[in-house]
Amino acid sequence: MDTPHTAQFSHTDSVDLVLHRAREQFLVSPQEETRLWVKNAEGSFERLCNTHITVLEAALKTGQVVVMETRNKDGTWPSAQPHASNRALEEEEDFQGQPGICGLTNLGNTCFMNSALQCLSNVPQLTEYFLKNRYLDELNFCNPLGMKGEIAEAYADLVKQAWSGHHRSIVPHVFKTKVGHFASQFLGYQQHDSQELLSFLLDGLHEDLNRVKKKEYVELCDAAGRPDQEVAQEAWQNHKRRNDSVIVDTFHGLFKSTLVCPNCGNVSVTFDPFCYLSVPLPVSHKRVMEVFFVSMDPRRKPEQHRLVVPKKGKISDLCLALAKHTNVSPERMMVADVFSHRFYKIYQLEESLSSILDRDDIFIYEVSGRASIGENSREDVVLPIYLRERTPARDYNNSYYGLMLFGHPLLVSVPRDRLSWDGLYHILLYRLSRYVTKPSSDDEDDGDDKDVEDKGNIPKPAHAAGGSSQDPGLEQAGPSSGAAGGSRAPVDNSPGPSHWPRRSRRKHLFTLQTVNSNGTSDRSTYNEDTHAQLYIAIDWEPEMKKLYYDEVEAEGYVKHDCVSYVLKKAPVRLQECIELFTTVETLEKENPWYCPTCKQHQLATKKLDLWMLPETLIIHLKRFSYTKFSREKLDTLVEFPIRDLDFSEFVIKPQNEAAPELYKYDLIAVSNHYGGLRDGHYTTFACNKDSGQWHYFDDNSVSPVTENKIESKAAYVLFYQRQDVARRLQGQPDTSHPPPSSACGPPPSSEFMDVN
Repeated sequence: MDTPHTAQFSHTDSVDLVLHRAREQFLVSPQEETRLWVKNAEGSFERLCNTHITVLEAALKTGQVVVMETRNKDGTWPSAQPHASNRALEEEEDFQGQPGICGLTNLGNTCFMNSALQCLSNVPQLTEYFLKNRYLDELNFCNPLGMKGEIAEAYADLVKQAWSGHHRSIVPHVFKTKVGHFASQFLGYQQHDSQELLSFLLDGLHEDLNRVKKKEYVELCDAAGRPDQEVAQEAWQNHKRRNDSVIVDTFHGLFKSTLVCPNCGNVSVTFDPFCYLSVPLPVSHKRVMEVFFVSMDPRRKPEQHRLVVPKKGKISDLCLALAKHTNVSPERMMVADVFSHRFYKIYQLEESLSSILDRDDIFIYEVSGRASIGENSREDVVLPIYLRERTPARDYNNSYYGLMLFGHPLLVSVPRDRLSWDGLYHILLYRLSRYVTKPSSDDEDDGDDKDVEDKGNIPKPAHAAGGSSQDPGLEQAGPSSGAAGGSRAPVDNSPGPSHWPRRSRRKHLFTLQTVNSNGTSDRSTYNEDTHAQLYIAIDWEPEMKKLYYDEVEAEGYVKHDCVSYVLKKAPVRLQECIELFTTVETLEKENPWYCPTCKQHQLATKKLDLWMLPETLIIHLKRFSYTKFSREKLDTLVEFPIRDLDFSEFVIKPQNEAAPELYKYDLIAVSNHYGGLRDGHYTTFACNKDSGQWHYFDDNSVSPVTENKIESKAAYVLFYQRQDVARRLQGQPDTSHPPPSSACGPPPSSEFMDVN
């Protein structure tokens, strides 16, 4: 900035000539990378990105100050570090490590982005393309589908820094900002999917580096009975007429898509380009569910069971599976979802198991075979019972008590001839006998006869326990699992209204109240004609609960032997996933195909086949399964080879015997996902192109790793490089013929062969 030079240019000269003249004046070596800035009248600077335009088009005037910036040897630009001290910059540049062995700072839930970037950074031919500045001549600033070259430049800056060898870790803040600017779904710092980011980045880099400056209209043609090789060659040529970039050279292949109308038999064949394969995992038709079984015997603790049930089964299937472990008839079981000390739902036998999520706390109660809900023909009625404790409630005067739910709710079968408050009290005292101490005879003497004010019947509900039509159950829930146990939940801070039913308090260990399904008492007087569901609350005074209620025992449970069984999912081979990808399937109702013969939409059969494979093949394992009724992550172990993945059996294009390596691939990177649907963490395994050593990238941290650690249930996106490409990059002779891009059938034209 202190040694300006003055130079003269014509309005028709290119900005590239200005840059060339500046490099000459300042004696910049050919190996150094430079860029230009224009100083505006107000003193700010603006990048001159497109050097292919003229001085006139760039609006450069006489007296204009143009600044040339030279990239630091650590890959950064001086203008990108305005606040960094010279000492810090010198220390960073003095550090010398292995190029490419560089971490990425997690900016806040950006591990998905870091994982995708590390995978892409370890694709040798793409990284060499940026390191050798071949991208500079191919930046497309005028592509309406692109991002004005900004994504390509931001990615180039990352690659140059990561492969300079001068950084242990870099902060991808500028790149993150650019991504959020052009793709609003990645704004902010929410967790996203590494494959989605990868898809966006590949598309963005392609359009920013597209050598086609003006895309012509291309009409897509059906095969119409023509030979596959002819149609494939035409499709690839049409694709290249609009899309020609390093991304196409490296990652694009060709599908054959076959649609068959089920009505008229019309066959439609098209060839379509692809950038990656999203392959399905074999989905098991079984599901593992954990439940707690509560026996009618109050002496037995609840048992935890691990059951294997049909994934598309019903609640009755869950009872059948449990019956095999307990020898209790399924007809004597009731299934309930317990949440926050309440019954969230009591299921009917015909309901689908898909309505139960893996995180739900499911309790299955043994019930009396005579019990039923809302059927007068049966002798027993099921009542849902909540546990509450009186506790000081905060109000302006602190003058009354509130009520807090605690522990697990109960389902109790009550004979109809004992539907009185006094009868229910003694039934509950028996059901709680494992963890509630019965008062001694001395304690009984303390009872006051006036406590037994009303031995009348409990109001008879039309639906006593959630409206289920199946046989209900009885007994307390034991284990403290998930949201069902543990801390108390406030439910009722109101004093008992005078219209509550009278209580039986022969010895007032606890009192009984009618409540609603939430466990609160804000309800009108209950009468026999109402169709509301009847719930009963056991209310404890704190002193009585402390004396007679054993919380540790109440929360106790045992594990059935089945819980200790390790239900291992059988691993699948990657080749099986690819076979599934190429299997015939019927289109879904939401995505029908318009048959040109029938003149209407049809649920046609569809088959995808691989015709031409790219230099670098990205395989996305579809671990996340979404349906109308469920969402899950498949943690199946997929066995994938590190070397010699052979695609010859999957590519349907007639093979050339002289070029077998066109179908053999070696692994170069893996994006991993650990965790479930709502949370998780992304990391990367990658093979360094220079050393051949595998490393594990976990945000800032980078460490060497052996090959036997790479295969795991976390593998999510696989990057494979074709073997002939690896030899070419290493300077070894290429013995494969014809070149890969001519794979769409003989005799290929020279234009069709020129993919690279």
